[in-house]
Amino acid sequence: MTVSHPDAPAVPTMLPDPTPRGITVPIISVDDHLIEPPDLFTGRLPAVLQAEAPRVVEDDAGNQSWLFESRHYPNIGLNAVVGRPRAEWSMEPARFDQMRPGCFDIEERIADMDRAGIWASLCFPSLVSGFCGAVYSRAENKDLGLACLRAFNDWHHDVWAAPHPTRIIPLQLPYLADINTAVGEIERNAARGFKAVSFPEFPAQLGFASIFSGHWDPFFAACEETGTVVCLHTGSSSWAPLASPSPPFELLPTLFPVNALVAAGEWLWSGVPLRFPRLSIAMSEGGIGWVPMLMDRVDYVLGHSASGSESTAWPSTMLPSEVLSRNFWFCSIDDPSMVAVRHVIGVDHIMVESDYPHADSSWPDTQQVLLTTWGELPDDELRAIAGGNAARLFHHPLPDRDDWRSPTV
Repeated sequence: MTVSHPDAPAVPTMLPDPTPRGITVPIISVDDHLIEPPDLFTGRLPAVLQAEAPRVVEDDAGNQSWLFESRHYPNIGLNAVVGRPRAEWSMEPARFDQMRPGCFDIEERIADMDRAGIWASLCFPSLVSGFCGAVYSRAENKDLGLACLRAFNDWHHDVWAAPHPTRIIPLQLPYLADINTAVGEIERNAARGFKAVSFPEFPAQLGFASIFSGHWDPFFAACEETGTVVCLHTGSSSWAPLASPSPPFELLPTLFPVNALVAAGEWLWSGVPLRFPRLSIAMSEGGIGWVPMLMDRVDYVLGHSASGSESTAWPSTMLPSEVLSRNFWFCSIDDPSMVAVRHVIGVDHIMVESDYPHADSSWPDTQQVLLTTWGELPDDELRAIAGGNAARLFHHPLPDRDDWRSPTV
């Protein structure tokens, strides 16, 4: 499945910097992405493994890709299209010089956040790492895979988050190949300020233990104990609900919320949030339109279709919908139909995202998108959805004033 534009110019067009948008309320975007820069792994692996680290290579046609363990991971075009004319968007491989620098340079990213009125950002990887670092966890050389995972987390901490600690919420990648190592990494990274971990929504789809197996309980216990939020990003397990062959590309992003629906259903019935009642689970880039339907359905199933006794099917006095409201958090790019039923979902568990620099992104008009959808809400509800809920979930500060932006932007 590719989307191409034969008439697009060979030299990409980079649009001028957008005029800074007005700020109504501070926004914390809980789903953005970074494009791993070519020097990310330089000097960050043990000397004996450094030569095998992922590296950017270029073919005879000028296409760039990451090379790791003899596999190529191209820079998919739609992963980094902000600042480019829509007519030039495509799925073709993109070079770093065809991307807006904010994709991979933290100082440029902060400037782009300022332009859009985004106070803080939680950034997932995009390319060679995958959304949850599965490439490293599934490496043939286990020592190399673990070293690469640690290198990414070190870079994210030192280069991406540390220079602007009030603007970036640190997100780690988990080591999935060994549960004891995974637990140790959660504890080590939490101690140095990581607030979240990107975990696969369906680990079994990646060849790891199922969410129903109990295998991951020590990991979730560590997350609960350290206050580390478990983020389930749509598509993190390389699975999509595509029932028929050769679909148009547009079907894939249309169905992104289905991933979140299926994942939330699995995690509920797995009992994980019952065994770890203080565990916070964030459905990243999953939308919110499906949430009321799932709440209704899981309670109805418990009373009608569940097999065995109630204690076996659901060993809790809480309804599944109540657990969903307690342990799960949801984020929206733009879900205008949900304004009327926001209290069913729970206003205190709805957050927003900009998805910079992907094709779905609301950047640079994130403030206006927020106001168009949620602007008629009472001020306290608007502020909670825009940033207050995320600040509470990730223990991240909000600015002292609404118009916090630097006057130099």
